[in-house]
Amino acid sequence: MKKFVIFDLDGTLLNTITDLANATNYALEKLGFPQHDMNEYHMMVGNGINRLLELALPESERSADNLQAMRDLFVPYYNIHNADDSQLYPGMAQLTVDLQAKGIKMAVASNKYQAATEKLVAHYLPNINFVKVLGQRDGIPPKPDAHIVNELVEAAGVTKLDVIYIGDSGVDMQTALNGGVTACGVTWGFRPRPDLEQFHPAFIVDNVDELRALLF
Repeated sequence: MKKFVIFDLDGTLLNTITDLANATNYALEKLGFPQHDMNEYHMMVGNGINRLLELALPESERSADNLQAMRDLFVPYYNIHNADDSQLYPGMAQLTVDLQAKGIKMAVASNKYQAATEKLVAHYLPNINFVKVLGQRDGIPPKPDAHIVNELVEAAGVTKLDVIYIGDSGVDMQTALNGGVTACGVTWGFRPRPDLEQFHPAFIVDNVDELRALLF
């Protein structure tokens, strides 16, 4: 049993794809660019809002000015609408409650910008006392850089042998690898299994019951 569980947010704890897609399509529409089908967004998310907005723009329109214009529209809209259709994946609420009851420390490590990360975690998991909830912050390199893992391990006061990092994408698996902690991929999120397998995580689980068995 690990003493410290680090969860990715989007695609791991929460299914946020609809709200992310709606906010991005809103910005695209306002600027007169073509919108994307919901399914296309699964391969755009995971590397932070700026990368999402860059990928959403037509390739010939990915200028700094257009990216800033997209962000200026996206962020205020998403701040209001980021919990419209997002929801916890089945079983994740109870899993976090049970981990907390067992005295297992938890944290969130996301590439979503910090304010939205904090808001969503507080909204959907208000009774969980996470060691820290970290999103993307100015001046801090995003995942897969190991900075976020190192920061969380230090805050929890554990060794890296005590840590398991859980995520749904290759970015997450690479983050765990770069941070020197055990990786567990989940297949219910936004990316296909091969995206996880390329980084050879210690574990891949297909449902919350399998994750529960692993953690307990």
